[in-house]
Amino acid sequence: MLETFNTLVDGLPPGLVYGLIAALVFAEAALFVGFVFPGETAVVVGGVLASQGTLSLPLLLVISIAAAVAGDSVGYEIGKKYGPRLLDIRAISKHRAKVESAQDLIRRRGAVAVFIGRFTALLRALMPALAGSSRLPYPKFLLFNFLGGVTWVVTFTLGGYFAGEAFDRAAQWAGRGLAIGLAVVAVVAIVVWSVRRHRREAQDEAEAEDAGAEPRVEQILP
Repeated sequence: MLETFNTLVDGLPPGLVYGLIAALVFAEAALFVGFVFPGETAVVVGGVLASQGTLSLPLLLVISIAAAVAGDSVGYEIGKKYGPRLLDIRAISKHRAKVESAQDLIRRRGAVAVFIGRFTALLRALMPALAGSSRLPYPKFLLFNFLGGVTWVVTFTLGGYFAGEAFDRAAQWAGRGLAIGLAVVAVVAIVVWSVRRHRREAQDEAEAEDAGAEPRVEQILP
């Protein structure tokens, strides 16, 4: 996924790249794009491009943080307006166990759940709308949304930035061919880790749904 996005932005004007990264980060929670395209992919690639001098690191951080906070605020307003009807959306309804887990997290942790949810792909897309649906006060939501957005953006952007710098140093020391090979291995490792994480989340969700269904079966049996 990282390699695909990097290929997509290669050769584009910097202004357009900033806009694309901001749009993906914003849409993750505002339009529930996070179900199919995790926003950290965009900010990681942005960090790599910043290490190459294509983008300004400080400007990238500011734009990404603003997009993350604004997107989550829109998601909050959607949840506040539509409430439980959001659960009927297909992209959300098929993740019932994750939705219930997020709702329970909000009940137990309140606004802190918004910060925690920022670091899990599905929760990042779900949490703002569920916070709005649960009528969590917006000032509290905004505070923890901002803190989570800053921490998340800085962590993943700098991760991409330092990875890009490491690639450049490897290219200088060992030759570009070997450096490209190492980069491919790193990308494959990230993809494998991401796939395994999503499979594990899906398996945990399925097990949670099965556990929730057992009592209803027992009630039917004599």
